[in-house]
Amino acid sequence: MDVKKTENQTSLVFAINGEKFELSSVEPSTTLLEFLRTQTRFKSVKLGCGEGGCGACVVLISKYDPLHDRVDDFTASSCLTLLCSIHGCSITTSEGIGNSKQGFHPIHQRFAGFHASQCGFCTPGMCVSLFGALVNADKNNPPDPPAGFSKINVSDAEKSIAGNLCRCTGYRPIADVCKSFAADVDMEDLGLNSFWGKGDSKDEKIGKLPQYDRDRDRKNIEFPMFLKEVNHDLFIASEKHCWHKPSSLQELQRLIELNHGNEIKMKIVVHNTAMGYYKDREGYDKYIDISGISELLKIKKDQSGIEIGAAVTISKAIEVLREENRSDFISDFVMILEKIADHMNKVASGFIRNTASVGGNLVIAQKNKFPSDIATILLAVDSMVHIMTGSKFEWLALEEFLERPPLAFESVLLSIKIPCLETIKSEPLAPRSRFVFETYRASPRPLGNALSYLNAAFLVQVSSCKDTDGTMIDTCRLSFGGFRNKHAIRAKHVEEFLAGKLLNVRNLYDAVNLLTATATTIIPQDETSESAYISSLAVGFLFQFFNSLSDSSARITNDYLNGYTHLPSVKASNIKENQNQATLLSSGKQVIVAGSEYSPIGEPVMKSGAALQASGEAVFVDDIPSPPNCLHGAYIYSEKPLARITSIKLRQELELDGVRDILSSKDIPNGGENLGAKPTFGKETLFAEDIARCVGERLAFVVADTQKLADMAANSALVDYSIENLEPPILCVEDAVERSSFFEVPPYLSPKNQIGDISKGMADADHKIVSSEMKLGSQYYFYMETQTALAVPDEDNCITVYLSSQGPEFAHSTVARCLGIPENNVRVITRRVGGGFGGKGVKSVAAAVSCALAAHKLQRPVRMYLNRKTDMIMVGGRHPMKITYSVGFKNNGKITALHLEILVNAGIYPDVSPIIPGNIAGGLKKYDWGALSFDIKLCKTNHPSRSAMRAPGEVQGSFIAEGIIEKVAATLSMEVDSVRSINLHTYTSLKEFYEGSYGEPLEYTMPLIWNKLDVSANYELRVNKVKEFNRISTWKKRGISRVPVLQEMHLKPTPGKVSILSDGSVVVEVGGIEMGQGLWTKVKQMTAFVLGAVQCDGSGSLLDKVRVIQADTLGMIQGGLTVGSTTSEASCEAIRLSCNILVERLKPIKKKLQEKMSSIKWEDLILQASTQAVNLSASSYYVPSSSTSYLNYGAAVSEVEIDLLTGETRFLQTDIIYDCGQSLNPAVDLGQIEGSFIQGLGFFMLEEYETNLDGLVLEDGTWNYKIPTIDTIPQQFNVEILNSGHHQHRVLSSKASGEPPLLLAASVHCATRTAVKEARKQLRSWSNLDESDSTFQLEVPATMPVVKELSGLDIVQRYLKWKMDDK
Repeated sequence: MDVKKTENQTSLVFAINGEKFELSSVEPSTTLLEFLRTQTRFKSVKLGCGEGGCGACVVLISKYDPLHDRVDDFTASSCLTLLCSIHGCSITTSEGIGNSKQGFHPIHQRFAGFHASQCGFCTPGMCVSLFGALVNADKNNPPDPPAGFSKINVSDAEKSIAGNLCRCTGYRPIADVCKSFAADVDMEDLGLNSFWGKGDSKDEKIGKLPQYDRDRDRKNIEFPMFLKEVNHDLFIASEKHCWHKPSSLQELQRLIELNHGNEIKMKIVVHNTAMGYYKDREGYDKYIDISGISELLKIKKDQSGIEIGAAVTISKAIEVLREENRSDFISDFVMILEKIADHMNKVASGFIRNTASVGGNLVIAQKNKFPSDIATILLAVDSMVHIMTGSKFEWLALEEFLERPPLAFESVLLSIKIPCLETIKSEPLAPRSRFVFETYRASPRPLGNALSYLNAAFLVQVSSCKDTDGTMIDTCRLSFGGFRNKHAIRAKHVEEFLAGKLLNVRNLYDAVNLLTATATTIIPQDETSESAYISSLAVGFLFQFFNSLSDSSARITNDYLNGYTHLPSVKASNIKENQNQATLLSSGKQVIVAGSEYSPIGEPVMKSGAALQASGEAVFVDDIPSPPNCLHGAYIYSEKPLARITSIKLRQELELDGVRDILSSKDIPNGGENLGAKPTFGKETLFAEDIARCVGERLAFVVADTQKLADMAANSALVDYSIENLEPPILCVEDAVERSSFFEVPPYLSPKNQIGDISKGMADADHKIVSSEMKLGSQYYFYMETQTALAVPDEDNCITVYLSSQGPEFAHSTVARCLGIPENNVRVITRRVGGGFGGKGVKSVAAAVSCALAAHKLQRPVRMYLNRKTDMIMVGGRHPMKITYSVGFKNNGKITALHLEILVNAGIYPDVSPIIPGNIAGGLKKYDWGALSFDIKLCKTNHPSRSAMRAPGEVQGSFIAEGIIEKVAATLSMEVDSVRSINLHTYTSLKEFYEGSYGEPLEYTMPLIWNKLDVSANYELRVNKVKEFNRISTWKKRGISRVPVLQEMHLKPTPGKVSILSDGSVVVEVGGIEMGQGLWTKVKQMTAFVLGAVQCDGSGSLLDKVRVIQADTLGMIQGGLTVGSTTSEASCEAIRLSCNILVERLKPIKKKLQEKMSSIKWEDLILQASTQAVNLSASSYYVPSSSTSYLNYGAAVSEVEIDLLTGETRFLQTDIIYDCGQSLNPAVDLGQIEGSFIQGLGFFMLEEYETNLDGLVLEDGTWNYKIPTIDTIPQQFNVEILNSGHHQHRVLSSKASGEPPLLLAASVHCATRTAVKEARKQLRSWSNLDESDSTFQLEVPATMPVVKELSGLDIVQRYLKWKMDDK
């Protein structure tokens, strides 16, 4: 990009963090994110999804409004914002609000101090989202807050990051950071932090927080004066493309007319947010930015209604609609506008609403059948749209607009009008008519950032009936939308039926049946998997709405009210008060015991580098500046599960334009191997050679000048397949069994497959369940940073690879074997990983090898950042499995025998799958089954190979155990908790089931935890409260469940090295990789503790002198894989051994110095040792003994509430007690416990990762794969870390915390099952069926459709029929 010094209309002018940029030539498809990451030093903005769905790339955009002489500040997704659209704007990134050079912002400091950052990849985006909310809140009129606080309230503070995804933390500490800025925060509600201690008063706590000063802390983003003079009319051209920004409709008409009939490809944009959903598969010649046309930005209000320009953003529309709520008494129209605004506020996320236009949303709904909420709600209020086609202007009803053929390019939507609805005049003394309006959406995320399964809006005119006390329906408009391939539509049959009817049970029952009968005309029937659910939602919304219209004395049912019913006599002020009551999304208590015996070990020390992560200065692989002549790679992968590859071609224009090479198996050098991964259990090819054996298998590697071009070329590749003479693919475990397609499990990994006498156990049983089945699906890692690598060729046939990996050593050896070079020619460097969870183990190797192969061949640096869709298709994820079991048990619930047959879908390559049977067995053994036997088979299928994912096998085994316990309890009609309690291990049974890791009797803390949790979580009291709630509540049911976890942990050999430099500072190297789990922090603490044994003056500050540096496979060999939760403690032990060597070397020096001086400083000691040629570097290799395996214990109580009309599950409260031994760092362990639990919650409740019949992943982005967000975590989240006693065989008596808590999330699923059981019991009572129906299977994940189906898709019809029969 050329930079010009002179300003004119053909230069793009903007500022980033106060720096001026002026560009004379820009490729118009360039996004702001792309520019920031490739053309500037500001790397805090991260590419997480490229869809506007994760928040990792959020920036603050400041824009001068000359009309009002003010600066508007708003957050936006830089991955969707086109660079040309920020002409005249000032951009602020997380580095811009504060950094290590100029001082961190209080937001950064509080993120660090509240332990709210783990891997840190998402943290800068979180900081900017919160900063944007503070900036705008402080512009408001409310009274000035106390010193150190913002004008924001706690509710808005929490919601500021509702669109930001985090896979590590569990969100609770992030919520604390946000709340800490709100003047109305309850300081007691803020969790564990590094600022204050126990017993500090409120004033002391406030004083110790990093102080927020809105005037001082905004100085970094003062709007540059030179931007106020910028001419906003813009025309900018590159070699092949151009960007126009017309300022009037006439200019727009000329541009369209000029290109009419030409073959020029044009794109009209406002802010380009539609690209998040509809990706650009090809380039455009001309872009027309209509965001500066005044006619499209107008907001006109008069007696006939309110007209909103098509280019007005959704956020601005919400603001305008809410401005109308100023009258003393609420009018029907103001009520409608308010409801529309409320619903719009749940569309997308804040940083998308800030740039997405209302008109753009309607246009993609009309042209592409986008599942729009806005179209639905505006359809219900009889909105109009204003269209310009050439010189012709016309007003259309929105309904007609939606039904027309897709809008032609020359047609432009100008504005949308919401008409004012006059209430009908009544005769004197007669009850007056009124309008009632309500909107609905069923979505996996309450606060938005998720498409709805169904949305609806109902506008009804009602009046009091003269002859009865009832309510008459005069007219109604009922609209439904949110469909994936059909626009919003009205239920006209139902409207016509209800018009003129009295609102009563019979008429509502008939209306519901009519809606069900005519559902085929409303709901697209090709959505077969969910069409029944969507139809049921429609009925539920209709029932919910009309029930709320009944007078309280005659209400059909009185315990389900959504919001409030607007009556003409209700004052606006009262409504506002109800609306603005702060609703906390999350709260929690943390109980820890900080250790002092091994200080600073055991203390809740702030995570190493947390503030750098928050400011965005922490360097990830893709943040490393590209070396000169760097190329970029992308994969062409198979779209067939088993097929012969006959040819691979690129479109001709791409071949000629920046694509440098396409590498395949044919490009492996002589002496090299076609090797993509070489784990212990079998190799994986880098590229398919002739036959692709699964969807997602790598076929070729496109290398191009830019990542965008490489991705575009790979996406448009034409691959010819042939299936001639090939057997059908194996795509399910049943087929694998039929064709005997299995992987072998080495004997040393095969678990002991029988404990006790199964035959005797079955014979002793009073009851048996025989051949019962359950299935478990997969889960995607959703690390925020996808697979990424940078390979740089070096002299003498050497190569250096920078890699995001949990096992750089494995990548190192594989690169060498692929290239056919010695391993000492290869160096792999990993500084930090932006989330791993097992997916950056074996799965990261291919990225390193692909880039290294291309760099080796082309002798140029090559890097790759895998796009999210490709990552999701190729990476495999958690192992799905099918379980068949038979269980015998006594009348009291004591299980006597259990036999299982488990079929594991391992995919096409072994990867690490052979460890899975042993891990499943470990999870299963959590209960005393009396006798246990199992047969676990690893099925080889034509799916991408599955790999380890956090608690691999253990989470499935543990959940299978819970499922069996639930089934036994249901069969006996017993309380599940009683069955769990009676089957908990005694120490005797524990020794039988966990040979070699059971420990001493005092180490078995499960009984203590189980009973302690009963008391601390008020379990019995809450069980009774849940029962009472369920007795009186018809449409919501609650469930509560208590679940234990036992997990076997194994330490691995780990290297470590400590070097003391001449100034006394310390450098540490370990084999373990920092990926957010706090490994570096614990290692620093261990270093400071052991070196502190020298006892120099001032050595108390040794912690600040220690730096842990990146993993380098030539600097530290035998690093192994950072997996299994125990690498932190193993690394600490390796460092302890190294430090002990150094301490022994230093003690004699100190002793000699003491003879000369009374006080010895650490720096003086080191200088003296250095002078005396003492070796100040020590290495060690920790090899654990056989006695270092141990068991982790914990338990959780979770309480949920399900909505029987939608299937939504709200997670009300979770209480966890977890045994960390003697925690090395309670703050780090607390974060691991919370984050792991929330990732498990995603697996059990939210995350669907399914494939089609060919094995192609269906959920391939943020639009359809939903990890937990801040609004889907437990509202009350309490964690207690139990510091159990001393254990000589463990590292300073510590225990792991990374994986076992994930298993506790099964408590949420079990609680949901309890709630569903109550719903089914109620449903049967309406049909006068008393017999038990509690042996149903609740699928994993228990998504809204799953819960709804089990609770009764026809629940409304059955309820209304029961009410009619009852009368």
